[in-house]
Amino acid sequence: MKTSLSNPKSDGFRMPAEYEPHHGTLMLWPYRRDVWREGGHPAQQNFLDVAKAISTHEPVYIGVPPQLFNKISNSYKFPNINFFQIASDDAWMRDVGPTFLINDRHELRGVDWEFNAWGGLYNGLYHPWKNDDMIAAKVLKMFGIAGYRTDGFVLEGGSIHVDGAGLALVTEACLLSPGRNPHLSKRQITNMLKRYLSVKRVVWIPFGVYEDETNEHVDNIACFVAPGHVLIAMGEDENDPQFRMCQASYKALKKARGIDGNPLIISTIPFPSEILTATEAERSTLTSSEAAIERPSRQRLAASYINFYICNGAIIMPSFGLPSDETAIKTLATLFPDRKIIPVRSREILLGGGNIHCITQQIPKGHPFI
Repeated sequence: MKTSLSNPKSDGFRMPAEYEPHHGTLMLWPYRRDVWREGGHPAQQNFLDVAKAISTHEPVYIGVPPQLFNKISNSYKFPNINFFQIASDDAWMRDVGPTFLINDRHELRGVDWEFNAWGGLYNGLYHPWKNDDMIAAKVLKMFGIAGYRTDGFVLEGGSIHVDGAGLALVTEACLLSPGRNPHLSKRQITNMLKRYLSVKRVVWIPFGVYEDETNEHVDNIACFVAPGHVLIAMGEDENDPQFRMCQASYKALKKARGIDGNPLIISTIPFPSEILTATEAERSTLTSSEAAIERPSRQRLAASYINFYICNGAIIMPSFGLPSDETAIKTLATLFPDRKIIPVRSREILLGGGNIHCITQQIPKGHPFI
């Protein structure tokens, strides 16, 4: 395995929690015809809805493919939203962008994880993925931030959460999937996370969301809302496969301990009712060597309220036009009393395979942004 000569832990850098202060938010522009319907136009509007909600609280930087940059940057002028040129294979900045780190002097660095489209040639979602694997390094260079490249270790930003106080949260279904790092044991992966996130303990839960094509990223099932405090989505229908998965993950959280040795605080939020694709799932196709996986009509979507994004002063929450939206809003308002809860209808993002947290990546407040 080839990595940097140093590592974040030895250099005194850690990944801060998402609820710590931000400089801004990174996003990418959706355009793939075989991922986004109608040439990407409905998804682009949905992405802009998310960006505009965030931009009232912090700057937003959206990467646009060079061939589309002039058109997009001239067509959309919004306060606090900035477009920049970057080649991409798709639009999931959470997974392809850098994981930012900070030290006690408020200096920033970033981790450039190896990316293989959620499983490479084993069960990846599209091929090639070369442009996406280069995005983290390009973003760090653009901002003048040093980084650590983990050649030989595959990871996506949506597969990790940290509480900023020494804990990381991951799923076994994702990090132990054969398409990621089959040459590494669970213990070895744990040690890599400790080294590159500078955490003291990794909490493993078995499952994420049923039929989540990322191999069940943690950011769709559970997250930290405060140090040692986990919020997990819980299924209520005992006949749904998600119910069994949630029960197993909840039991794992109950057994886990925080840095202080005490049990974790656990809060719950419901899932929305089952959401399926309709004829809108039909998309254009590219060549067989380039095409993303098919998503046929009547396919279950991995909808979850957990896939929200924490920005300065607000929570940008996916909503689905269901009665359970109000329950989710009230739950998040209780957990985050000092933040505004902003629901955004996000079906177009969901149709592409993810949601609001998946398309955003926080830039912590620190040098060179102070």
